[in-house]
Amino acid sequence: MAKLPINLASQFITILLLSALVNSASAADQNHEFVKTMDRKLFGLKKEKLSHFRMYWHDIVSGPNPSGVQAVPPLNSSKTGFGSVRMIDNPLTSGPEMSSKLLGQAQGFYAQASQQDIGLLMVMNFAFVQGKYNGSTITVLGRNSVFSKVREMPVIGGSGLFRFARGYVQASTHKFDLTTKDATVEYNIYVLHY
Repeated sequence: MAKLPINLASQFITILLLSALVNSASAADQNHEFVKTMDRKLFGLKKEKLSHFRMYWHDIVSGPNPSGVQAVPPLNSSKTGFGSVRMIDNPLTSGPEMSSKLLGQAQGFYAQASQQDIGLLMVMNFAFVQGKYNGSTITVLGRNSVFSKVREMPVIGGSGLFRFARGYVQASTHKFDLTTKDATVEYNIYVLHY
């Protein structure tokens, strides 16, 4: 068997290694074509700002036209109602009275997610209907410990003017009717958006 000169052998090995790297790099590119870095200016995203919104969330579970209806009853006799789910399309108003200006709707659901206390899993979009925010939404998902004076839940996103939104809400009960179970809750929303 003929021996290659050391210089030629090392060049041959180098070429093989480079060829393998190029092939693996092009294979990696082919496997990751579904993602690419974007310039945020293409989306009209300018400087991020922090906004504070205050509104009142009306959970009406009584009467002929409730805004919150039970979709899933609790599966046992739990004192906390563990397992129940209520779908909502709750009015959001500028003041605590239902006659206040309608700002939007809180649409989604809340579920009794705790066996020890009244702890709700809240999943809802605040869909705005007023002014420049008309058609935009803020999405909230988190735990609501109902009997705490102030509850904090994260803002996990949004749409329209709230694309790429993040932040938090603070909810505090303004009024709760023990007979009807209707509630009015003040929501303060602190959201970073473009």
